[in-house]
Amino acid sequence: MTNRGSDLRGLQHAGRRLVVIGSSTGGPQALQTVITGLPEHFPCPVVVVQHMPAGFTNALALRLNNVSRVVVREAEHGDVLRSGCVYIAPGNQHLRIRQEADVRRIILSNEPPVGNHRPAVNVMYDSVAHLGNDVVAVILTGMGCDGREGMRRIKQNGGYCIAQDEETCVVYGMPKSVVDAGLADEICPLPKIAEAIEAAVRR
Repeated sequence: MTNRGSDLRGLQHAGRRLVVIGSSTGGPQALQTVITGLPEHFPCPVVVVQHMPAGFTNALALRLNNVSRVVVREAEHGDVLRSGCVYIAPGNQHLRIRQEADVRRIILSNEPPVGNHRPAVNVMYDSVAHLGNDVVAVILTGMGCDGREGMRRIKQNGGYCIAQDEETCVVYGMPKSVVDAGLADEICPLPKIAEAIEAAVRR
């Protein structure tokens, strides 16, 4: 009885949760490993910022959609986030998530690059930091430190952080910056990240 009650509470929490993923160099293959590891009825939305030029993100979304059990699509301005759907930020546009009453909506913009990136992981992370422990933030392989300061704000508000480990990164830059700042709740090899995300959204 206790286990069933815990499971039900976990599912209720999962419905409010939001997964945000940042990646750069080596990211498309890492994203394929993570996203194909998610189950068909994943209980919350997933939003991805991958450093990639305009025109390439739609092809990435189509390819991932063809091999995944969840729906994967390139994000569009005004999209309402749905459980079991993965939204990939379009190249050359910043992506933010805005809370509107009972829905969360994607807002795209052509504002100047942040840290030489558009889309920037920090911009997405900053937009969800106020959602507190509803947020599960994941940082994957990539050069530089985009995502670190946004992750800091997510952590300050009670969010949960999963970082890819050094051994499985193509470039251990973005995850290293998060780990070295003491912001990671978990440091996982790439093949274990989907499982870690599932556990985190039900915690």
